[in-house]
Amino acid sequence: MSNELLSPAEMSEADRLTIAAGPADGISLMRRAGEAVAAEILKRYPAAPHVHVLCGPGNNGGDGYVVARLLAGSGVGTTIWSSGAPRPESDAALAAAESLVKSRPLSDFDAEFGSIVIDALYGAGLSKPLSGDAAKAVDTVTALRLPVVAIDLPSGVSGASGEILSRAFRAEVTVTFARKKPGHLLLPGRGQCGEIVLADIGIGDGIIAQLAVSTFENVPDLWLREFPVPAVDAHKYKRGHVGVFSGGPSATGAARLSAMAAARSGAGAVTVLSPGNAMQVNATHLTSIMLREAGSFEEVQEFLTARHPEALVFGPGLGPKPKVGDFALQLIKTLAEGARASQTANHGGAIVLDADAITSLAHQPQALFEAARQPNAPVLVITPHEGEFGRLFPDIAGDKTMSKLDKARAAAARANATIVYKRADTVIAAPVGKAAINSNGAPWLATAGSGDVLSGIIAGLLAQGMPPFEGTCAAVWLHAETGSRFGPGLIAEDLPLALLPVLRELFDARTAVL
Repeated sequence: MSNELLSPAEMSEADRLTIAAGPADGISLMRRAGEAVAAEILKRYPAAPHVHVLCGPGNNGGDGYVVARLLAGSGVGTTIWSSGAPRPESDAALAAAESLVKSRPLSDFDAEFGSIVIDALYGAGLSKPLSGDAAKAVDTVTALRLPVVAIDLPSGVSGASGEILSRAFRAEVTVTFARKKPGHLLLPGRGQCGEIVLADIGIGDGIIAQLAVSTFENVPDLWLREFPVPAVDAHKYKRGHVGVFSGGPSATGAARLSAMAAARSGAGAVTVLSPGNAMQVNATHLTSIMLREAGSFEEVQEFLTARHPEALVFGPGLGPKPKVGDFALQLIKTLAEGARASQTANHGGAIVLDADAITSLAHQPQALFEAARQPNAPVLVITPHEGEFGRLFPDIAGDKTMSKLDKARAAAARANATIVYKRADTVIAAPVGKAAINSNGAPWLATAGSGDVLSGIIAGLLAQGMPPFEGTCAAVWLHAETGSRFGPGLIAEDLPLALLPVLRELFDARTAVL
């Protein structure tokens, strides 16, 4: 697998372990990195009249010296602009000594229109804003609109958080090594990277395994082996039952979107739980989805006792009212008590809390967190967008020292829930610290009802037995991939049916590895 995301510290450790294991040494890795970058430049820009290589004093600059040597040796006009001499006897100093291209000070940097810039200043390990000559270089390149190839990560972007540290290069191509970094996928840094090329420089999978990485890119390799395939003798209740709570007569659409998404994602049975005054509205629009009156908690309990649903969706269309939060807490408590009474091995099913449930519970967050930790509590998946996250976790949301990845992890640990921190760079985090960053988000999903569909997909996959983290990651990827493929004109009603070709591909891929 290559879906692990390495923090800058983990990448440094991967370098160290590789060198310690031999036979490669530091300068060998640097040469391989430079070779990968130079090959990419020659392939993409064969007619470039001149290449300007901006080199920092560290290993990123060392990669740049290798690139400059190789390009000059290939007949490309090349200039090195250095922000400072490498430390004596370092790998970067060896690379600089091997280069026959004379270095000029970065303070004198200038470039002609049509030339190419190689950003080898600081890479992923930068933790402070660019200043002085480096900042001026960014401004010069930006003003001239020159194509930039970044080595590892555009200088000025944090590899850990994706934050732009005052200003940063905007690359057409970023060549990184061994594994991507969080800063390649988290916004706004993701927008600075252009196309990301992952180059193999000899840091093997065995080295990465030693790091015990807990951050991943959300791609099918991460969860495909858990993706549900119905057994030959499957019937509808073996494939999982999902219950979706509906709002009142003027707010039923969200529940139906969730219900249809749960059914399309493979749940064998889906029931909309409707208040009495919305039964007729829901009945008019439902065919394969079952409908049950559940306007009181007693009626909900009757459904839970009779049908034992594996997953519930609670929140879409219910209204941001304190009584909705009270109802959610009562639901969690009832499922936990039922699981204890029946001696269920692990927990009382799963609840996806979305939309109005999140806002309603924000009035009593501590009660939610305590309920989530009671014995046999149901698995919780909470799916906040940025505003909802801020309401439920205000101190975490307001902490300027934390990245989005850190915030999602902290929220998951506090709530004892899988958190889906939604945006174009959605982060999925588990209570134990495992996290994934989604990279296939689509702007077409920014439409009313899209989140309701996501909640239904999550519930549908969990009902079929996928583990909470993997099932949630799969649902986020499916949702985004479907939106990307559908493209312009997408509305939420399109999504459940548009899931089908993507589901077919996953099913085929899953059965191929059975």
